[in-house]
Amino acid sequence: MEEKFWKDHYMLLNKDEENELEIFGYKTQGCRKALCIAGYIMSCGALLLLFYWKPEWDVWANCIPCSLEEADVVLLRTTDEFQRYTRKKVTWIDLSALPLPDGSNSECPLVADKDSVINRAAKKPQLKVRCIQVQKIRYIWDFSVKQFKRVGSLEDSNTCHSIHHKFGAGLTREDQKIRQLVCGPNAIEVEIRPIWKLLFKEILNPFYVFQAFTLTLWLSQGYIEYSVAIIVLSIISVGLTVYDLRQQSTKLHDLVEEHNKVQVTVCMKREGCKELESRYLVPGDVFLLDRKKLSLPCDAVLIDGSCVVNEGMLTGESIPVTKTPLPLTESPMPWKTHSMEDYRRHVLFCGTEVIQTKPTGRGPVRAVVLQTGFNTAKGDLVRSILYPKPMNFQLYRDAFKFIIGLSAIGVLGLIYTVCVFTYHQKPVAEVVAMALLLLTVAVPPAIPAALTTGTVYAQRRLKKKKIFCITPQRINICGQINLVCFDKTGTLTEDGLDLWGVLPSEGSRFQEIHKFPSSTPLPWGPVCGAMASCHSLVVLDKKIQGDPLDLKMFEGTHWEIEESNASQDGAGTLHTCVVRPGPKASSAPVEGIAILHQFPFSSGLQRMSVVSQKIGEEQYDLYMKGAPEIVSSLCRQETVPADFLKELKMYTSQGFRVIALAHKVLSLGKDVDVSDLEREEAESGLVFLGLLVMENRLKQETKPVLRELAAARIRSVMVTGDNLQTAVTVARSAEMIPKASKAIIIEASEPEGSTPASIAWQLAEDSKASTAAAPVCANAQEKISLDGESCNYHFAMNGKSYQVLVKHFYSLLPKILVNATVFARMSPGQKSSLVEELQKLNYYVGMCGDGANDCGALKMAHAGISLSEQEASVASPFTSQIPNIQCVPELIREGRAALVSSFAVVKYLTLYGLIQFVGTALLFWQLQIFGNHQYLIQDVVITLLVCLTNVFSVLLALQLAVCLFLFFADFDAVYRGMQFLCTPVIWRVYVLLMLLATFCVSFFTEDVLLQNKHLWMLIKACFGYQSKSQYRKWQRMLQRDPNWPPVNTKDFAAKRMAEVYVNPSYEHGG
Repeated sequence: MEEKFWKDHYMLLNKDEENELEIFGYKTQGCRKALCIAGYIMSCGALLLLFYWKPEWDVWANCIPCSLEEADVVLLRTTDEFQRYTRKKVTWIDLSALPLPDGSNSECPLVADKDSVINRAAKKPQLKVRCIQVQKIRYIWDFSVKQFKRVGSLEDSNTCHSIHHKFGAGLTREDQKIRQLVCGPNAIEVEIRPIWKLLFKEILNPFYVFQAFTLTLWLSQGYIEYSVAIIVLSIISVGLTVYDLRQQSTKLHDLVEEHNKVQVTVCMKREGCKELESRYLVPGDVFLLDRKKLSLPCDAVLIDGSCVVNEGMLTGESIPVTKTPLPLTESPMPWKTHSMEDYRRHVLFCGTEVIQTKPTGRGPVRAVVLQTGFNTAKGDLVRSILYPKPMNFQLYRDAFKFIIGLSAIGVLGLIYTVCVFTYHQKPVAEVVAMALLLLTVAVPPAIPAALTTGTVYAQRRLKKKKIFCITPQRINICGQINLVCFDKTGTLTEDGLDLWGVLPSEGSRFQEIHKFPSSTPLPWGPVCGAMASCHSLVVLDKKIQGDPLDLKMFEGTHWEIEESNASQDGAGTLHTCVVRPGPKASSAPVEGIAILHQFPFSSGLQRMSVVSQKIGEEQYDLYMKGAPEIVSSLCRQETVPADFLKELKMYTSQGFRVIALAHKVLSLGKDVDVSDLEREEAESGLVFLGLLVMENRLKQETKPVLRELAAARIRSVMVTGDNLQTAVTVARSAEMIPKASKAIIIEASEPEGSTPASIAWQLAEDSKASTAAAPVCANAQEKISLDGESCNYHFAMNGKSYQVLVKHFYSLLPKILVNATVFARMSPGQKSSLVEELQKLNYYVGMCGDGANDCGALKMAHAGISLSEQEASVASPFTSQIPNIQCVPELIREGRAALVSSFAVVKYLTLYGLIQFVGTALLFWQLQIFGNHQYLIQDVVITLLVCLTNVFSVLLALQLAVCLFLFFADFDAVYRGMQFLCTPVIWRVYVLLMLLATFCVSFFTEDVLLQNKHLWMLIKACFGYQSKSQYRKWQRMLQRDPNWPPVNTKDFAAKRMAEVYVNPSYEHGG
């Protein structure tokens, strides 16, 4: 019975996803609520404040546990290490007022799609839907499975045929109205939080509440001057924090608001097409892409026609991507499973920009809405900014423990005071006042203000270096960074590649290389034809746009491209792109080349090809470009030069990116539809044309900065959306992977049928080392140091392999991460996941990037540095106006300076607090207390001025001089005015000698013992102390493992490991 109750009372929301939550059902009970209200009144609001800090206590006090089906309140708990609780109210959506389809009140479905969760969630005959809203996502109660289900998305169970059949003609008006009410608006709405809300949230912080209590006590004792000073400081601190939060809120609101009001043409069943504001779109709607440029307001699947989309918002690579329609097949598999990893080729993601549409003969380009609002790719990005995972900063954890320790001393003082004053039979009011006073003396209220002093000055210095900070608390953490993740394009390198040269092949031999730039144009021939036509470039607003590699290759020919034009043939509308020789191009015997069909680039196939036709000729040509090994394997072997591998290795080992070109004459009849060609058949038996050599130039500042970080024993890791080969090449050029080191490529594959998931380890082709496995294993172990900084092997992998590792080889992940340097084709979700996994190994992670696709990782990292002032700067704690990585060492330097200042100030304040505590306790023994002026000198002159200014040493010396003057001056008027007692001169001499002895002991302890690095290293060596950081433990373990790293081997997964969630909208890895 108890087991059944628990099953009904509890469930997992978003199971196995990154935002997994435990959910518990509770029902509000009247008598409990009445008791709690009485408690609020009797405690003067203290109980209400406690419930605000602890929402779970609020629920447990006001409600009784019940099944989720009966609950009117739910308690949510995160499944991470923090176990944070949130309270949510269950609300009802009333559908009875809507015009419903005939028969909806009986057994007929409420919406036409019988598989929709809306049909299972509507309680009949009342037609009400129970729902909760968690982190901007709406969940409705599914009565059939007794669980909360997410709405705002089309069901993944739909097949290709059902998407075309159910939604191809659009939704009915009734369907649309029901979905609008249940799913909510298709808008990514970020509220500009009112100032009063921000203010209340800030002042209800436990520290400020304790400070208010302390100040009230001091003011009641007539200690006005210092109390006023602390109040002024607190008001300034709260004001600045509220201002910063308001600015961030406004900036994020302005960034997303413009995309909520896009006009789209929606097709409705039986009503035709009409203009509609995008906020009214619902999953299942069909809309037309009839304009050239459109910022997509939702996630959608293309069902008719094709289009070119700029996905820079998601991938960080501003490269046009061709989207193709979802095939109309009878396959019973869900549409994503049927399309396998290429399902993204049919999906248009919210926030990306449609830059060109290509309709077919059947009509305009059409798409079905898949996801709306915060369920979309862009919505998920914004949610990662609004609800970042809490950071577990050790510095602040230790500071909190330290304050708890001081509080414990204060409690002892409280007990001591009560005993002393009770013994002397003092009034209860005086006993309470004095006991609380000694309690507050032990915890100096200036600690938080003083802790921020170092960061305030560091922030000011950073601003002068054009590095702006929206989260000053993170400056201290920058001082602890020991690993930095860098995006590649636009961060480490200039945007895009540069054409270095072409190595043509003729008669199975390489010819003389043609270098760029060159005074003579590239001569006409098959190589020139391939470079002019084998690309996915488009002309938009009279400007050529596309993949930077394609663009540089095309520019090298000096040909020109015309805007796409449409022509009618038997099969419908045929879109062709025409390229012609420009005035600077070499003379060619052709008027131009028409590109008729494109087999787009696939990361799985590692190639692309086009079918073209010379203008005025009937012959069809197929040109291909791609990874050299892949292209050469598809060519007739007699056309591939014998020294192909040798030449390839020569260029790749120098850090160049090499692309192979190939050509084939197609034997096609007249009036053939080239779009019906089978790719496998067309891309076979080609003639090898040669190699295209590209270089991805590093920014001038990249190498010196990376060397500086390496010298400071700070690891550098590349995390990019670009392809793996380019990333490894750039890592070698930047010396992230030193010349003497080996790069080991990790390729992991998902399970297929009975074959379990596998992981293969191969030496990268551009490694100069031998490919023999045994020597690698031996050599790799010789140079591994305890710190792991000088190891001579580095792992590289793409996002797909990383995902498989997390899912099926999680036990191997830490071993790989301690020596992984290159992560390519990483989606935004995977970047965030990687940062989190590195943090689990106790790395303090910095992230430096410039694209919106880096937002999640910038927010997740201990210190995120954006080199862009767009979306990334909203998510990132730091933004650099100088677009290179010089800001990274600057930030670490300032972080270390702020960290040292914070430590020094805490030590200073602690000693001051304890001295004042002991002095007050001794005076209480005699039923005496320091005068207000004495407290004022101690608290303001000695403490505040020193801690809140950056002239620490000067002020200390000045204070010492003033104190000595007052100590020995014997001015009766001054002593009486400041309520001092005149002591014998010999006492003063003793005190001075005691102070000198204390100073000598403190100086010796601080400089000779505590700050002596060599001494501590010797002590650690003598006692065999080793770092407890997880990554250090793994490094030591791998150092002793003779079989690590594996090379030229393949391993299989023994069993399914725990899976980490990555939003499918972001899975751009390949």
